[in-house]
Amino acid sequence: MRRALVALFLSCALLATTAACGGDGEPGANGNATPTSTASFEQQRLAKTRFVANAGLAAGATYQWIVKPYREGKFKKGADGRAFALVKAGLAGTFAYNRLKAAVNNAKGDALLSKAVAPLTAGIDSLKDLGTKLRKGEASEADVGALENVINSVKDAGKSAGAEVTDKVPTTSQLGG
Repeated sequence: MRRALVALFLSCALLATTAACGGDGEPGANGNATPTSTASFEQQRLAKTRFVANAGLAAGATYQWIVKPYREGKFKKGADGRAFALVKAGLAGTFAYNRLKAAVNNAKGDALLSKAVAPLTAGIDSLKDLGTKLRKGEASEADVGALENVINSVKDAGKSAGAEVTDKVPTTSQLGG
């Protein structure tokens, strides 16, 4: 019975996560206009604000549900609450990837921020399968370190462009979609 409940929870979480991945994709999606280099000051300010919000949520989720539990040994075989920690880490990894992609998209609305974030897209794209690795318990120290490096690079890029990012831990309902 317990296995059936865990399987049901994982299936629902996966469906909710993939449904939450839409919306902030490519510029111009959903009929939204793509910001240009002649965008008004207000549009640029909103781009930075959205960037800071999305990057902050990604950083908070990463630290709270991936880095911290990993360092506490909660992902090791035999650890108390390992299965639940892995599920939360998987959701957090998928959430962080989604928010980082949205932050890069938001950065396109500000010329300085766009230049600062552009080199990081390959690093962000490399994290695509991290959520699945975490959920299955296959993530290594290198995977967690890579995620931490990408988050720190995004934070540094934002700071250099005048958009300082601070960690904001999302609620568990935000993680699930």
